Amino acid sequence: MAEDEIKPAPTGAQRPMPTPQRRAAARRRVLKSGAIEFGSEAIPCTVRSLSAEGAGIEVNSPLWFPDRFVLAVDGERHECRVVWKKERRVGLVFD
Repeated sequence: MAEDEIKPAPTGAQRPMPTPQRRAAARRRVLKSGAIEFGSEAIPCTVRSLSAEGAGIEVNSPLWFPDRFVLAVDGERHECRVVWKKERRVGLVFD
């Protein structure tokens, strides 16, 4: 076999370990309507995951919003801050 040829993986090869979660509490997947509230503004969002300690949301609007705001979902209001953003997805931790 030439050096530049791809060799098959040996049988019994181990798969890479999944990346450990960095969340303090496990989030459950949901699909709920929510709102990002700050000042007198409210921007609609979709809540995709939720736990007692934070949430994952999706924002359909390209509007700017602050790093700290209130997330309103299911009649509850959570003071929160942004911990990550990726395209339209945003990860939040509740204060």
